[in-house]
Amino acid sequence: MRSLASVFAERMNVDLLQAELAALREQNALLKEALEQTQQENKLLRQKFDALLRRMFARKSEQLDEAQLELLLSGLSETVIDLPAERKTSALCPPPTPAQKTTRRIRVPENLEVVREVIEPELVQAEPQAWKRIGQEVSRRLDYQPGKFFWQETVRPKYVRVEQRALPPIVAPAPLQVVEHGLAAPGLLAYLFVSKYCDHLPFYRLEKIFQQRHGVFIARQQMMIWLEQSIRLLEGIYFYLRDELRQSGYAQLDETPVRYHDPESPGKCGQGYLWTGLVPGRLVVYQWHASRAAACLDALLGKEFRGLLQCDGYSAYPAFAKEKEVTLFGCWAHARRGFFEAREQEPTMSGWILRQIGWLYRWESELRQKHAGATEREIFRVSHHRMVVERLERVLNKLQPRYRPKSLMGEAISYAINQWPTLVRFLEHGEVEIDNNLVENAIRPTAVGKKNWLFFGSEESGQRSAVMYTLIENCRMHGIDPLAYLKDVLTRLPMTTNQQVGQLTPLNWKKTRENSLAKAA
Repeated sequence: MRSLASVFAERMNVDLLQAELAALREQNALLKEALEQTQQENKLLRQKFDALLRRMFARKSEQLDEAQLELLLSGLSETVIDLPAERKTSALCPPPTPAQKTTRRIRVPENLEVVREVIEPELVQAEPQAWKRIGQEVSRRLDYQPGKFFWQETVRPKYVRVEQRALPPIVAPAPLQVVEHGLAAPGLLAYLFVSKYCDHLPFYRLEKIFQQRHGVFIARQQMMIWLEQSIRLLEGIYFYLRDELRQSGYAQLDETPVRYHDPESPGKCGQGYLWTGLVPGRLVVYQWHASRAAACLDALLGKEFRGLLQCDGYSAYPAFAKEKEVTLFGCWAHARRGFFEAREQEPTMSGWILRQIGWLYRWESELRQKHAGATEREIFRVSHHRMVVERLERVLNKLQPRYRPKSLMGEAISYAINQWPTLVRFLEHGEVEIDNNLVENAIRPTAVGKKNWLFFGSEESGQRSAVMYTLIENCRMHGIDPLAYLKDVLTRLPMTTNQQVGQLTPLNWKKTRENSLAKAA
């Protein structure tokens, strides 16, 4: 007969086994839940990765800008590629003497064409018979026109009076130059600017092109010295355009990342940003900063900016608008982009939403074709756009609980709902565009350039590039040949006063040219 102790021990073993079994079942349930969560996260990451591949390699209009990667792949580590920086020349490293420039940094063929310009003194022009030519002063500057180099030779004859030989000889004053005592004429300087900032050719490529195709060697360091000296004068036009942006009352803003060589991190590049402000149809201004903080907006727009500001959902813009008389407007292109990316996972709902947004863009296109003014656009938007916008708002609020927040559809809905107050404001402001695409299009040429020159050589180089991008993109906006514009402006700038700088902005320059042609006709 079994003892009471043995029976009790068996029961204790059974209880322990049952407790261990329950613990194992609970642990299994937790592991199963964790596995399901991991599988779901893996599915979401695959969807995002597929969307990234489509953006990178798609041939359609929805292309991926590098600045949008943070929204799609936030948290991923960023790869830094160590690249050798281009040698920097600055005020601390003075340029060589003119003799050294000619022998070491510039070599030209002996039979290079010479285009001569003769400048007669005004006194000689008034009384040519009273003067006798005794000699001349000759200076040469290397010039360029598309397809060939040539010498631009300036001849200034010397004269003495026939009857009064005791008087000193006279000679016409030498014309002022952008680069004093330099060999670069305005045509060559303009070509260098257009090649680097419009055609996106780095200086080392231009050095090879000039030597191999024209037999003219110009060191890239010499090109940089010329451009640095020229930009000091061109900055006057840049500051005038920046002041116009600050006084505009309505501007579109965006920023794009551009790497730069950071002297504090040898062998590595820092992350900077090219900020862009645009007034539709009037002007565009670039400014480079080493950060993405809201303080950069104070530097671009100034603390005195008041009015309407259209931008994406980046947090720096609300921080700038806080405690200022600034009204923020959203961008429907950014809101649409999320639903476009989710169309393969949710074709039905995302397709319906894209069709609704498509109606807004179709009506905006009709208004643009009619050249409708602000009042007409406002009336039309209230009568047509509003009903579609209100319908979209109701649907998005109902759909939001149905999707996981980190899914493509969930992120698209969350972005639209969070930006909704700024997205609907354009209905009551006819002067405001439906999206921020104009300023994004203005940034696009710089994205092309980054594929060639990869990074800015320094922080100072970033701002110099911003000055030149401003002038060239304003030429592009108003249909001006940047080469003709820069050649004329670089010729006139040395004689231009601060009060006359406003006449040399691309838009005013074009108006002056058109008025002159109309009078001549």
